[in-house]
Amino acid sequence: MKKTALTFLFGLLLIPFAMGQGYDIGDEAMNFKLKNVDGSYVSLSDYQDEKGVIVIFTCNHCPYAQAWEERIIQIDRQFDDKGYPVVAIQPNDPELQPQDSYKNMQKRAREKNYPFPYLFDETQEVYRTYGAERTPHVFVLENQSGDFIVQYIGAVDDNYKNPDQVKEKYLASAVKALLGDSRPDPQKTKAIGCSIKDKSK
Repeated sequence: MKKTALTFLFGLLLIPFAMGQGYDIGDEAMNFKLKNVDGSYVSLSDYQDEKGVIVIFTCNHCPYAQAWEERIIQIDRQFDDKGYPVVAIQPNDPELQPQDSYKNMQKRAREKNYPFPYLFDETQEVYRTYGAERTPHVFVLENQSGDFIVQYIGAVDDNYKNPDQVKEKYLASAVKALLGDSRPDPQKTKAIGCSIKDKSK
């Protein structure tokens, strides 16, 4: 096959990723390996013994992320020992948002005593692959014989401003459904938050 034809075919393969379509319900999530605030590296494959993983793209500076922060901590405490731990990922480019630097991530995690990993998506490859658009943006993955399948995408709940006025606990309900061998309903909601800071956009 000529080089030009190979280049064309390779280009076609890259189109979906370039368009940033991300994951949909039922897709298998790719493995990742990202640096945690304690200096260790965490991979999705580290969670093979869990029933699933709650992946949340979040950050330091965003007021939406800050508003949901305590609820995310409570979600981890509620579901970690049931087989659905939280893994938080910071996707912003710190050159565009210095408050989200790795050093500041470490400081935030210490101050808030995060019970979960807080990972730095330094190359921004992971958030683009997932199709995250906001902070926070939630992806609930179900472990199906070693494959992590996306079962819920969206918001934590329906009221970032006031936890006492929440009517729909989307994330908690999704995990409870999966623990009960049911499908979440809804499986997708609209993520509300700050746009992810990326120089390529």
